[in-house]
Amino acid sequence: MFAFIISRILQALPVMLTVALISFAMFAYVGDPVAIMLGQDFTEAQRQALVQDLGLDQPFWVQFGTFIGNAIQGEFGLSYRLSRPVSDLIAERAPATLELAFCAAAVALLIGVPMGVYTGLYRHSWLSRFFLTFSLIGVSLPVFLIGILLILVFAVWLGLLPSFGRGDTVKLGWWSTGFLTWTGIKALVLPSITLGLFQLTLIMRLVRAEMLEVLRTDYIKFARARGLPNRAVHFGHALKNTLVPVITIVGLQLGAIIAFAIVTETVFQWPGMGLLFIQSVNQADIPVMAAYLLLISALFVTINLIVDLLYYAVDPRLRLGRGQGAH
Repeated sequence: MFAFIISRILQALPVMLTVALISFAMFAYVGDPVAIMLGQDFTEAQRQALVQDLGLDQPFWVQFGTFIGNAIQGEFGLSYRLSRPVSDLIAERAPATLELAFCAAAVALLIGVPMGVYTGLYRHSWLSRFFLTFSLIGVSLPVFLIGILLILVFAVWLGLLPSFGRGDTVKLGWWSTGFLTWTGIKALVLPSITLGLFQLTLIMRLVRAEMLEVLRTDYIKFARARGLPNRAVHFGHALKNTLVPVITIVGLQLGAIIAFAIVTETVFQWPGMGLLFIQSVNQADIPVMAAYLLLISALFVTINLIVDLLYYAVDPRLRLGRGQGAH
């Protein structure tokens, strides 16, 4: 198992270096960070001094090597827009994005999996047809439109939930959480539903398709022939064998929730990393943009590793095959 983890990490290194190179190369020639930091009134001497301080007078490969070396140590340089360490900015914004992603993933899993199981077991019922019709909303409507509609109904018309912001937060060391305040919990509801709705419908349809396929297999027929009750057949055999492809999609979608929370954070003015990235793009803040994309690539690589490890816990055939290969 340890050798497997090491091999996966070694495979991930070229991927992360490639992502870092592409992101840094794309953004290195966007805008003029010196003009952004100095404003309109500056002398040529001030400009040259700032260029040397930022290392912008160095060749591209030297700048990229410096960026990678600092990134390994957790340092991503100074933000051109705010003149603050990028690592501090990301540490401030990360709790908001991670809490939003956690709630969106919880909504998608806790509602999507039961809906998928139900529509797979009772595919001809009127409730199953309603669920499938409802799932078309999450698939067809864009995220920003769903967010605007939810704001219109629950914030403007009904006045039940806030339309923007994170609410009150509580500091727990360097982490700030909204789970411990009522306004923080209310502020999470609409963004979580908006971000998790597409994932919910995707998981529901995937679980339904896998459940229908598994129920037609021979071992399910043998389980019924042995006289096992439907509950044991459906949840002890069918659902367990449905989980392997579901784990793959859920793992990738969890990374996608964090990476593509940009639209949701923009609609709800959620103070997370996605909103920070959008603001940095508008101001050509290269260190923040490059650091964000590098962190997202590291996140996807980590999630893929966790998914591979979960395969061994769920599917015993993989453990058996690996053991036979060792002999």
